[in-house]
Amino acid sequence: MSAIAKPEEIAAIRRRYLLMALSAGVVDIAFNLIFITMNDAWSFAPRSVGISVVLLLGVNYLVARRLFEPIQRYLDGKATFEQAQRRLTQLPLVTARTVGILVLLVTFSRLGSTYFLTDPSMTGVPRPSLAQVITLCIVLPVFFFTYTYFVISDYLTRLCTFIFERDGRNLTLYFGSYTLKLIVALMVISIAPLASIVVALFSYEGDRLKVEVTTVVGIAAIGLAISAYFVTSSLLGPIRNLSRAMGKVAEGDLNQSVPVTSNDEIGELTGQFNTMVGGLRERERIRETFGRYVDESVASTILKREGEDVLAGEMREATILFTDIAGFTTIAEYLTPHFLVAALNEYLETVLEPIRAHGGVVNTFIGDGLFASFNMPLACEDHACAAVRAAIDIQRAVGDRTFGDMGVAFATRIGISTGQVIGGSVGAGRRVTFTLLGDTVNLAARLEQLNKEYGTRILVSDSTRRACGDKFIFAGLGSVVVRGRTDAAAIFSVDPHGQG
Repeated sequence: MSAIAKPEEIAAIRRRYLLMALSAGVVDIAFNLIFITMNDAWSFAPRSVGISVVLLLGVNYLVARRLFEPIQRYLDGKATFEQAQRRLTQLPLVTARTVGILVLLVTFSRLGSTYFLTDPSMTGVPRPSLAQVITLCIVLPVFFFTYTYFVISDYLTRLCTFIFERDGRNLTLYFGSYTLKLIVALMVISIAPLASIVVALFSYEGDRLKVEVTTVVGIAAIGLAISAYFVTSSLLGPIRNLSRAMGKVAEGDLNQSVPVTSNDEIGELTGQFNTMVGGLRERERIRETFGRYVDESVASTILKREGEDVLAGEMREATILFTDIAGFTTIAEYLTPHFLVAALNEYLETVLEPIRAHGGVVNTFIGDGLFASFNMPLACEDHACAAVRAAIDIQRAVGDRTFGDMGVAFATRIGISTGQVIGGSVGAGRRVTFTLLGDTVNLAARLEQLNKEYGTRILVSDSTRRACGDKFIFAGLGSVVVRGRTDAAAIFSVDPHGQG
């Protein structure tokens, strides 16, 4: 249920609609007065204007009030947007249809009284030809239907904007056709006056012809000027709004959301634009969040590759790095959760920086440690050396430093292994994550744990040592059997203070 608008707001919105719907009666009376003036038929004015007042003002007012009731119930908070949406979408059509029918009755009544009466002096109006009666009974209802349709469409723009700004709701039903609207507008604006002039040329001659043509031109000039304003406002207004929002998005402003103010393809396009920008905002939020843990250029690259084969599953040589804090369980026993989390966050930020600097990607945080990769999913030249350099820089950055308000010291253990790694998106439904699998990953995790047994800070596999060549100082520690492997793995420590 929507929020309740102020009574004066609802009254103003309803009053504006009624005025727009009744404007057809005002335009008809103006056209009629031009005709009466040109023919000097003022004795016909009371009857002719009276018909407009009764039908196009009186009856039209009662029908328009009824047509607006579903929208007013929504604005009053007595109905849902879904209950009012169909009427909102169809409001220009149903209002124009009512006006078209009423104008047909008004036109037929006026022309009938002059055509069928044998004595024209009773009306003061020259008897029209049958062709003119038929033409005007077609042209005038079509003109006023088109006029009213675009007038109410222009009103709908303001109404939908108000609803969007108040409730954030947009039209999702699209019954109209932009192409059809454009064709009808062009036909009515161009063909209707020409048809009336042609009929007059073939029906009259002499002074009567001059009067008829002059009358048609005068009425057409006023009608076309008024119609052109509302047609262009209705058809081009939503496009201008959409174009303006697209320009801002192109400049990087993703805080754009455009009200859907038309019931045609442009309205549908506007809805799709809002959905697209919402997706971009979400993507930007993910990128910014991801960018807190990896370099923003790395985060952007991963997001750009989303949906490609690499995320579906790929095998590539990579270097895996695991970190952990020595004695973290004991430390956690004497720190309150608040101080522990604050110290851990500060520590992780310190550890993350060298990984970022050397082209690594943090895949997962595991309690007090993390799991990073080099060359998967992003290419990293000389990835084994990059991982070892990152490990050495981590040890130097952590060193004797303390973290948090309590000044906690964290000793970091690191395990590194190089080899073939399987990478891809795994999960179920919408819960999907990018992960790395394989023996290389398991070995790196096991090497990190073996630091405790060997009293070391950095352990690497033989494959990593061989990939690094003589760029670092390694010390062989023999071979160990790693769980899940049948053969022993040679392991090496790294001197964090020297390079080969």
